[in-house]
Amino acid sequence: LKLPNLQKLLARLSPQPTDSGDEFSLSSPHERALAKALHLPAADGQIAWAALQARQQLGTATAAPDAAWAFVSLCHWQVNSGHMSMSHLPLPDLTAAESDALLSAMRPYFEEDGITLHADQPGRWLAQGAVFAGLATASLDRVVGRSLDPWMPSSRQAAPLRLLQNEMQMLLYTHPVYDARVARGMTPANSVWFHGCGQLPMGYQMPDAGTRPTVIATLEQAALTENWLAWREAWAQLDASPIKTLLQAASDGQPVKLTLCGERHAQSWQLQAQSGWKKFLSFFDSQPPSTMLEKL
Repeated sequence: LKLPNLQKLLARLSPQPTDSGDEFSLSSPHERALAKALHLPAADGQIAWAALQARQQLGTATAAPDAAWAFVSLCHWQVNSGHMSMSHLPLPDLTAAESDALLSAMRPYFEEDGITLHADQPGRWLAQGAVFAGLATASLDRVVGRSLDPWMPSSRQAAPLRLLQNEMQMLLYTHPVYDARVARGMTPANSVWFHGCGQLPMGYQMPDAGTRPTVIATLEQAALTENWLAWREAWAQLDASPIKTLLQAASDGQPVKLTLCGERHAQSWQLQAQSGWKKFLSFFDSQPPSTMLEKL
C-alpha cells in the first residue's frame, strides 16, 4: 500500500495506548473502539448495539430503558467438509417484502419464548426479551466466512435460543420465500444469528453529535470477503480524501484523532503538543503504514 497522506498524518500524531485483543474475541476491535467512543460498556460480546438501535428507531415509549435487546439477522449456513460456515452478509437482493414475510411467520415462535420482534431493516430485526440480558454472543463480523462451531453460544442461558434457532431453520427451509429465492438463483435464508445483545446503562445518553466519531467502513466488507483489490482501492480513496482532510486539519493545529482497527487490535493517534525537535524527528522515525497495519 502506498498511503503518503496517512504516513504524513501519523508522523504528526501521537500514538495512544493500544486496545489489545485477539482474533477470537466475540466483539471485533472496531466495535470495541466505537463503543468506547459512544460511552457504552464494551464487555466482550455484550455491547448493546440492538438496545441502542431500538431506542433510536422505536423511541423510549417502546424501548424501555431497562429492556434487553438483540439483533436477529437472517443468514445462510453453508455445509462444508466437516463443518458449517456462514456465507457473507448481507444476503443479496433480499427485499423488504421477503423480510417482512419471514418476520410474520417467525414472530409467533419467538413470542412463545417471551421474545418480541420488531422490524429494523431487510434481513435484520430487533428482538426484546429477558434472555438477552448479559448474554455474550459473537458479532457477525467474527462469524461470516468461518466455521460456526467456535462461535455458537454454549452457555445455559443461550439454550432456549439454540432450540429456537433450530426451529427457525426448519421454518425457513419450508417457507415460500426460500423456494422463490432458489428459483431466482439467489442465496436463501436458512438460519438466524443473535448478536448485539444487552441493555443500555441506566440513564445512558448518546454523546453530542459534534463529539461522535465519523465511522468509515468502506474497508470492512472488502476485508471480510477477502477482496483485496477492492480493499486496496478503498485505501487509496481514503488516503486521497478523508485522510488528506485530516492531515490538513492537523497541519492547522486543529484537534484530530484517528483510530485504525484490525482483526485483533485497535490503535488510536491524536494531535498532542510536541517540541519542534521531536516533531522533526518523527518525520524520519515514522514507519510505512503497511508495517503498522500488519500489527493490528
